[in-house]
Amino acid sequence: MNRRRFLTAATASAAAVCATGPSAFAGSSPHAGTASGSGRLRAWFEATYRSITAMTTDFGLTADKIDVRGTGTPVVSSQTSPTNIGCGLWSTVAAAGLGVISPSLMRDRLAHTVAAVERLERAHGFWFNWYDAHDGSILTTWPENGSTVRPFLSSVDNAWLVTGLKIAADADPALRPRIARLLDAADWSYFYTPYDPADPVVGPGQLRGGYWPDKPGKGEPTGHHYGALNTEPRMASYLGIADGSLPAEHYWHMFRTLLPGMGQEQEPAGRYVTIDGVRVWQGHYTYRGRNLVPTWGGSMFEALMVPLFVPETEWSPRSWGTTHRRYVRSQIEHGLDEEKYGYWGFSPANIPEGGYREYGVDAIGMQEEGYNSLGVVTPHASFLALPQAPDEAIANLRALDRDFGAYDDRFGFRDSVNVATGRVSEFVLALDQGMIAAALAQHLRPGLLQRPFRTGGFHSRVRPLLGKERFSI
Repeated sequence: MNRRRFLTAATASAAAVCATGPSAFAGSSPHAGTASGSGRLRAWFEATYRSITAMTTDFGLTADKIDVRGTGTPVVSSQTSPTNIGCGLWSTVAAAGLGVISPSLMRDRLAHTVAAVERLERAHGFWFNWYDAHDGSILTTWPENGSTVRPFLSSVDNAWLVTGLKIAADADPALRPRIARLLDAADWSYFYTPYDPADPVVGPGQLRGGYWPDKPGKGEPTGHHYGALNTEPRMASYLGIADGSLPAEHYWHMFRTLLPGMGQEQEPAGRYVTIDGVRVWQGHYTYRGRNLVPTWGGSMFEALMVPLFVPETEWSPRSWGTTHRRYVRSQIEHGLDEEKYGYWGFSPANIPEGGYREYGVDAIGMQEEGYNSLGVVTPHASFLALPQAPDEAIANLRALDRDFGAYDDRFGFRDSVNVATGRVSEFVLALDQGMIAAALAQHLRPGLLQRPFRTGGFHSRVRPLLGKERFSI
């Protein structure tokens, strides 16, 4: 479950700030759109990073999104979230690693953002879901419409900020003591409900979606846990297992599919196995003759955002590696063969006509009323597919640019395209640009952003779990 599902009636706000111009980019080209091969990918990265810097305020936080209509200064949203801030951090490290900005500029930008993060109010060691990007205050009123915002602590959003902070600490040793102090208070057991074999519904051994901390004790919890394994909240699970604040068995208590007989998109096939003393339902779905582990809603970033950082495919090639590859193939065939859109790649994004919603392939998600594609193609989904289908991903992106003008040299790819109507989104979103930046960095310089997640507890605690994984696919 993604942070944006807590938006309710809120969508966006606008506040103008000056964008960072192309002069900040070493080697940027005024003819970036005509590049080919790796040069084309680098040009795409440079434009994407321009959007990240345009969204980053003088205070040092990357805002939620920008309105890029017109040729003047883009309009930057007032709000930001921990996920957006994390995207800004790792995109800056990627920019330096690819030689787009200098190491000294990287250090300056990282230090500026870390200083802003240090000033943000927290509760129970974690960051709230919405802040004013321009002064760091907690949002209690939504900027666009004045609706009330109840401050919330999200497990998945905090995971992406911690991911960005870990990448920043790895890139700049001078920041490590400051970031370590920030992370010392982030104990993932705060979100964890221990496993209760007598009542696994009440005690599922999973993470809560989050808490509203304005109630006594831990606060008021969400009514749900993050139970589906193949979704983006597993990053929080990995972080907690790696630092020892969550037990390793937590990994085995998450669902590959829901259990047989439970309401879900299709009745799963599979088998029960016992791993590390835990009885695990190793279920799978079948889509177009292909067995895979579904996500919750059927979207691309649920499955493929985490392996930008944690090398799941390398550590679990026959399980995670296989289902990732089949998931991408399913997205491609849904767009090209099943729906015959001529394009593919479906993931939560800005609605081209305005607003935000989840898009996906319903048949490869557990939720009975899952995410539908609706003819809305999201460029970040193609970038996420680069490890599994690089030629097809690049061709799909080039077609979206050629046929709809979905790309421009100023800020990269727009957030979404309705290929049925030709309507292109007028926004770029920090979350989606952050995924694009990370995916391009991984493709152009493999492992650049993965270093913090290959050592320490990730190596000693997470990697053995993935080595034992045996999906029934």
